[in-house]
Amino acid sequence: MSTSQKVVVVTGASQGIGAEVVKAFRKLDYRVAATARSIKPSDDPDLLTVAGDIADPDTARRVISEAVARFGRIDTLVNNAGIFVAKPFTLYTAEDYASITGVNLNGFFYITQLAIAEMEKQSSGHVVSISTTLADYAIDGVPAVLAALTKGGLNAATRSLAIEYAKRGIRANTVAPGVIKSPMHPEQTHAALGALHPMGHMGEMSDVVNAILYLDSAPFVTGEILHVDGGQSAGH
Repeated sequence: MSTSQKVVVVTGASQGIGAEVVKAFRKLDYRVAATARSIKPSDDPDLLTVAGDIADPDTARRVISEAVARFGRIDTLVNNAGIFVAKPFTLYTAEDYASITGVNLNGFFYITQLAIAEMEKQSSGHVVSISTTLADYAIDGVPAVLAALTKGGLNAATRSLAIEYAKRGIRANTVAPGVIKSPMHPEQTHAALGALHPMGHMGEMSDVVNAILYLDSAPFVTGEILHVDGGQSAGH
């Protein structure tokens, strides 16, 4: 088993941004461990797929253990899996709360803890998470308290991890996108969603992917919340 190639773990990897992240890292010759509820098996020997619910700690254990067994190491973790539900605060249900916190917080916690434990063995590694600019800059007309609660938690955890592990060679960063063109947004909504950004249009999935790749290649950057949001974080 060769351990010369770098290894990245990607959650929420079956479609949308996660699938594009997998493709981008494979083009860079990373070995990839990809997980999602409905992910399909792969014929690529350098692409391991593990189906499972990221909110379940057993999924995290399987992803990390199988990745280490096949590839020998973990260099980067991309916490991409997430749920976004925009509702008036008083209309969120207990089921909404459980599912959103399950994926956005529990899913982050279980797999990040195990990935960092592996990174510590080689005194190097990088955790990059996907948040939302709404966690820092609320928008009138976009009710998203549970996104702010959970993704804001990821922003805070990113800074905390960055400081805790800075001297151990492990970095932590977050990409905070605006609204991105992906399968979750029907085309008929694009004009209205684009108007929420000062630049007047939605972002592309490649914008988020490029931000992740930049952070992964920037060894002096840690604790950063990189807003990829068409100017939303700058003002309105």
